[in-house]
Amino acid sequence: MKHVLFRLASMLDKRMTEDEVVAQLADGMTLGIGGWASRRKPMSLVRAIARSKLRDLTLVSYAGPDVGLLCALGKVKKVIFAFASLDSIALEPHFRAARQAGSLEVEEFDEGMLQWGLYAAANRLPFLPIRAGLGSDVADRTARVRTVKSPYDDAEEFIAMPALTLDAAIIHLHRADQSGNGQCLGPDLYFDDLFCMAAKRRFMSCEKLIETSELCREGSVQTLRINRMMVDGVVHAPYGAHFTECPPDYPRDEAFLQLYAATAKDPEALAKFVERFVQPVSASAYREAVAQR
Repeated sequence: MKHVLFRLASMLDKRMTEDEVVAQLADGMTLGIGGWASRRKPMSLVRAIARSKLRDLTLVSYAGPDVGLLCALGKVKKVIFAFASLDSIALEPHFRAARQAGSLEVEEFDEGMLQWGLYAAANRLPFLPIRAGLGSDVADRTARVRTVKSPYDDAEEFIAMPALTLDAAIIHLHRADQSGNGQCLGPDLYFDDLFCMAAKRRFMSCEKLIETSELCREGSVQTLRINRMMVDGVVHAPYGAHFTECPPDYPRDEAFLQLYAATAKDPEALAKFVERFVQPVSASAYREAVAQR
């Protein structure tokens, strides 16, 4: 009996490092990234991808510096997005530069359409009908978007939003246990659950890795928004969303955001930024570099 319990405990221990997560990714994958613009992005995992040799990724994201940094470092072939923003800077500057250079393929959807595409994939459906996008150019400009007519008496026409099936997804939450149960203590989950359910492989970083019995000490059971069946790997990543915000643990680092944004206009500044803030592997080394900036 003890042997069975030990094996069960081992199976439920999903702890990994950022580099071990990256080792499970491959060139050409479609990767979903949770969070929203400059809010609770899995930046320690994004930096690990930036350090790697991965290329030709298709990113699906409510995009912020996650997409911008990976575009700047030549990791991205295509972006499927609803917006690309740093919030205080309306248009993500590295994403802007990539678009203006013509180096990216893109599919741009309404925010609700992107959500519906993830929801369709999460439910293993080929598409879901939605009114968002009707009367716009989205169907004309996006080849795979079609319309569908209701089979009922109303005969209403809808956008048939195609499923956005992901090879892998990465998210960042406030608390997690080693089995993959995640707790969101902030104001919004930002569809991180849909990113996980739409993906074949799912990886979650967290600010604090705690015992399962402690998951309700800082929030109610309603804050336990990610369960272990939705996660394949857990990374303990203190400060792992920096420089994006992760309240209540820390706010957005606006000064660092401005430093990052300025590198879009200066390749030499970008190279120095990468050396100082992307190359450090450990959380402590990264925090020390940020503190000394």
